[in-house]
Amino acid sequence: MSFTEKDIQQIENKGLTLNNIESQITLFKSGIPFTNIAEAATLENGITELDETLIKDSIAYFETKKSDLSLIKFVPASGAATRMFKFLFQFVKEFNPKKESINSYINKNKLKDLSLFLVGLEKLPFYGLVLEQIKSKNIDFSKLSTSEKIWHFSQTMLNENGLNFGNSPKGLLPFHRYKSNHISTAFEEHLYESALYASVNNKAELHFTISERFKDKFDEEFKRIEEYVEQSTGVSFEISFSYQHESTDTIAVTLKDKPFREDDGSLLFRPSGHGALLKNLNELDADIIFVKNIDSVVVKYYKVEVAKYKKVLAGILLKLQAKAFTFLENLEKDKPNEDKLTEIAEFLTRELSVKISDEFEKYSEKYKIEYLRNKLNRPIRVCGMVKNEGEPGGGPFWVKDQSWNQSLQIVESAQINQKDKTQKETLKNATHFNPVDLVCGVKNYKGEKFDLENYVDHKAAFITMKTKVGKDLKALELPGLWNGSMAFWNTIFVEVPIITFNPVKTVNDLLKAPHQIS
Repeated sequence: MSFTEKDIQQIENKGLTLNNIESQITLFKSGIPFTNIAEAATLENGITELDETLIKDSIAYFETKKSDLSLIKFVPASGAATRMFKFLFQFVKEFNPKKESINSYINKNKLKDLSLFLVGLEKLPFYGLVLEQIKSKNIDFSKLSTSEKIWHFSQTMLNENGLNFGNSPKGLLPFHRYKSNHISTAFEEHLYESALYASVNNKAELHFTISERFKDKFDEEFKRIEEYVEQSTGVSFEISFSYQHESTDTIAVTLKDKPFREDDGSLLFRPSGHGALLKNLNELDADIIFVKNIDSVVVKYYKVEVAKYKKVLAGILLKLQAKAFTFLENLEKDKPNEDKLTEIAEFLTRELSVKISDEFEKYSEKYKIEYLRNKLNRPIRVCGMVKNEGEPGGGPFWVKDQSWNQSLQIVESAQINQKDKTQKETLKNATHFNPVDLVCGVKNYKGEKFDLENYVDHKAAFITMKTKVGKDLKALELPGLWNGSMAFWNTIFVEVPIITFNPVKTVNDLLKAPHQIS
């Protein structure tokens, strides 16, 4: 592949190397192999089922240990809210209230989303804000027909000259409206939630990954709510932000795998998905990191229940981590006998869901110690899993690598070859779904931070089809943050209640119970 001096300069200005780009182009040419799922992880086969004893013990363990630990909540929040309003953008563009009624338009186009939006309009948290904006334009909303009301409402909500919600970060949208008429954003709700489980000595630390262009808006929002939230919770908050590193961008190629060029001849680079945030996560220094998406929050009524299960996951992690650390010290300082080595192997199998090699018993003592140390001395994550209720996205599976070793992984449906009947049937048998509810231990038994870049399965990337100015192109996404980017961590899946998973993928999700004040 030949690149000009100008190309190389552009590549280096992004913090990339020519080798990086050539490796990416090789991936486009060779294609990325599908993930080989062996079976779905289920209760008692890779997913831990909670009972009252385990819940109480795990919470108690976390509460007794957390004062000696540094905790941080990591929230990917760089996404704009555009997709939330996709059907409304289409509606505003197509609908003319002077030519047809809203009911006719809905029935003609079979728009269930728009129908639900219309019925729930007054329950939306920003209903009053939109009406105020309409009033400021000297429009009497009360005198409009139903068709005109919904059109003006949608346009005012989305337009750049209005509230411009469609181009705002999802984290700063009004999410919940309380009886006091206080309207909270998803950003604010994360503060309330973290006060319940991620605070130590009345201090909570949160880190948000955001788009750099919205930094001032997030700063303004924190200034607006800081005193109010701190008085309500008795907790002070330390907020930090980071942006997706340019060095994680990937090159785009044509359908013939040639570098895609802009009209001015420059190379086109694209953001590489949430897997790029591994760099951001890797820069945090904390004993325990809670990971949760920006849009999965609830109104205050449900927060205690959500926090309860976060503590459960953290307690399970700390108990397993303590055992692993003790075993690692045994392997390093002591001369473990055969019984001890067997005990460690059984711990890996029984409690960390690590499948030990069939050849293990044949290994020499020296290699057994090395093998067990390698399996134990890794970052660890405990992931909540909810029962699958038809949500699109990833789930927990036992995955086979090229050497036929099996491990627990979170796999996206796009990574699975659904033309293969066996793989499709295995996917169909999945009982649980990934709500992105992670508690991570990223330090080793000596208290040193793991370099998380060393535990990535680089073959678990994605190739997606996109367009630019009407031209087709192929884009490369890095292994997802909780998918291939954590492939070589020790992984524990735990079933948690559906109340812990409350994403807002479309504006209508704000009408669901966990986002409404009853």
